[in-house]
This record gives sequence, C-alpha cells and structure tokens, in this order.
Amino acid sequence: MRWVHMRWMVSTAGILLILASPPALAQRAGKLISAQQVADAPAGMQAWRIRYWTSNAGYKQQVTGMVVAPREAIPPQPRRVIAWAHGSSGVATKCAPSLMPAFWTHTAALAAVSKGYVIAAPDYPGLGSERVHPYLVGPPTARSALDAVRAARQIPGAAAGKRFVVWGESQGGHAALWTGQLAQGYAPDLELVGAAAAAPPTDLVANLRTGSDPTIRAFLTAFTAYSWSRYFGAPLSTLGGRQTQGIITRLAQNNCITPGAKPRLGTIIGVGVLRHNLRNVDLGRVKPWAGYARSNSVNAAQIRVPMLVAQNPKDVIIAPAVTRQFARAACKLGRRIRWIDIEGKGHETSALDSAAITLDWIDNRFAGVPARNDCGKF
Repeated sequence: MRWVHMRWMVSTAGILLILASPPALAQRAGKLISAQQVADAPAGMQAWRIRYWTSNAGYKQQVTGMVVAPREAIPPQPRRVIAWAHGSSGVATKCAPSLMPAFWTHTAALAAVSKGYVIAAPDYPGLGSERVHPYLVGPPTARSALDAVRAARQIPGAAAGKRFVVWGESQGGHAALWTGQLAQGYAPDLELVGAAAAAPPTDLVANLRTGSDPTIRAFLTAFTAYSWSRYFGAPLSTLGGRQTQGIITRLAQNNCITPGAKPRLGTIIGVGVLRHNLRNVDLGRVKPWAGYARSNSVNAAQIRVPMLVAQNPKDVIIAPAVTRQFARAACKLGRRIRWIDIEGKGHETSALDSAAITLDWIDNRFAGVPARNDCGKF
C-alpha cells in the first residue's frame, strides 16, 4: 500500500496514525483517516479505533470502528481477516460498540485473534459518527463492513490481507448476508470467501411481525421506525398519534443496548405503552414501511459464496421459522449452506454459543476445503 505522506503523533490515548492524501483521494471509500491505538487491549491483542470513509446513499461519510490483530511479529504473508458485524446496539450516535467495554466480552470474533486473524469491526454509519444510523438497511451497513476491511489493510501493524470472511450476529447477521450480496460489485479489490450469520433477520416483513416476545418486538420496532423515518423520510404519523411518535423518538434517542444491563423504569413504561399502541400495527402492511422492509430483506440469489446460518430454536426475537425458510430457499437456489441449531440461552448469545463451529468453518474457507452442505438436512 502506497501512501503519499504518513506521520506519527503521540497522544495521551495512545498512538494516532494520521494519513494525508491528495484531495482527489481524500474521500475515497475505504480510505483510512486515523487509527488510534487502544492502550488497554486484552493480552495477546493489539487494537486500533479507526475512522475511515464509506459510501452511503450517494455521498461519502466518515465512520468509525475497531481493528484488532495479534500482538506478535508481522508474518511473512498477509493475515486472514474476519469482518465482524455486530448485533443491535441502538440507533443513537453514542451507541457505537467500539466505545463500549462490552466490545471485548461480547465480540465473538475476537476468539479468532489467537489463531492469527485480524478483526475489522465497523460501528456502521451513524454509530460513533454523524448522520442517522440506517438500522436494518442493507447497503450502507454492508458497505461500511467492506470499507472497514479496506481501512484495516492500511494499518501497517495489522498486516491484513485482502481475503476475508464476514461474520455477524442478529442485526449483524443481516449486515453479513448483505455484505455477501454486495462484495463482488462494490469491493472487487477484496476477496470474500464466506459469509456466516447467527440469528439473522432475513425477511424483514416476516421478522418485524413474528418475534414471539411482544415487548422486545415493540422496542426494536421503535429503533426501526425512528431510523427509517429519518433515513428514508417515512412519516411516523402513519404508525400512530403524538404519544406513539414521542415514545418511539425517546426510546430510540435515549437507549443503547448493553449486554447484561437492566432497562430503566422509564424505558420499561415507554415500551409497555408502545406495545399497547402498536398492537394492531404491522410494518409489513403499512406504506411506505412495507416497501422498505421488502427492499432491505436478504436476497440469497445474489450471494455467491458459501454461507453458514446459525439459529437458536428458542429465539424469541428472530423467529426460527423465518431463518429456516430463508436457508431452505437458498438451498433451492443451489447455495451451499452450513446449518447450525444453536444450543444456548437464546438470541443474545447466538454468536458466542455457535463460535466454535463457526470458527472451524471459517478456517476451512481459507484453507480451500470444500464447503459442507447441509441442504436437505434441516
């Protein structure tokens, strides 16, 4: 990788790599803007909080994320890369996973660092960066994952290669599968060898109506409605009156999802009222929401790499039947699917509970082992 200019600056937070480029290249998608070394990375790891450019709805946007690599000598060959797509953390700017302590304990892909992998973990647009976060909107989240891999390759100490697997959980499972759809056309300079998704939303029309826990469904509907109202301009008035619109806005603006944290009393009350107010509302039937749900559902026909799909049959947020239907439809299209029935608590630990099998599958993608095909067996 050639740089026109590079200089190192020492700050109290660690080492900050600043890259300067000619104006024509300054906003190129995937261009690394800065990489701030993380002083308290876990043993055996080195990490950088990054800022980089991505492409979002026709304009270039600065976004953030994390890159994690082994703390060891740079190998003679570029390191294998996993693009980690995180699950729902919220829709407000403050909800960026790279800023949360839980990043180190709930990012399942970090288990691969000890095996020599680099992890490129985007926050997604609008989390840790300006503008609205496009929650469950496929193209911008996928592009931010692809551009995170590009940015990681510009950090000398990471030694990241161009071959990568994308792996995501929940919202990130949706982003991972969308990354599989867009990779070849958007980032031909990279080589995607597989896409793994744990508890992924796939058919958003079905997912928005079929989660078996109505309280959680109301909470996530608030995230979706708030995001889409600002990203697409969909009117909240089509979902309810001023009270409903106000609750949706407050829940979205004031709440980040932190693993293990208990919701505040105000959040519990707000979700309860919203659940009642939305009891007869189906985003899959209301215009223009239904159209956005359909256009951002995953299209397996456009994913040309082997897929791993993991789903807990006890999941109360992502209906197992919807995930299974997606995987079976992909099989009919001739796709190679590794299917995992997850054993564990439920939705919130889907990636961690399936990590061992997923990492073996990822190893095999890089090794060139023919992908296992479970079609007809689930």
